[in-house]
Amino acid sequence: MTMVRIFAVAICICFLFSFSAYAQQAAKQESQVEYYKTPRPMALPFSDAVRVGNMLYLSGEIGVDYKTMKIVPGGIKAETKQIMENIKTTLEKYGSSMDNVVKCLAMIGDMKEWPQVNEVYVTYFKKDRLPARSAFGSTALALGARIELECIATVNK
Repeated sequence: MTMVRIFAVAICICFLFSFSAYAQQAAKQESQVEYYKTPRPMALPFSDAVRVGNMLYLSGEIGVDYKTMKIVPGGIKAETKQIMENIKTTLEKYGSSMDNVVKCLAMIGDMKEWPQVNEVYVTYFKKDRLPARSAFGSTALALGARIELECIATVNK
């Protein structure tokens, strides 16, 4: 075999090994994405949470009591408490906890109610471990909710 042929074969072998390693890595990354959906009476077109590696991304949560599928009565504080309980339940169901929340996004119908939201929100986190957070005002939320909150957390297992 000439040197050119040997070199060409070596390049082909290196290419095949590289492609194989790339394909294995791509398959591994694909398998690291998990979509979690809890069966509920009302079929909603989104996952409750999506796990990518050790990160858990929760869908937005409103103050719904999932037994009645209605917003809890009692105003913004009651809705915020229900939201936080729903988030806590979802986190624990998928291997995380409130201690692992790293980022939240709040959408609120009336920014004048923001202080009341904060009164409830802070009771769910350690004072020295408050998640990063963003917030914006919204003119309308699902089911007439006054607030919606979504979170990102790390996963314990």
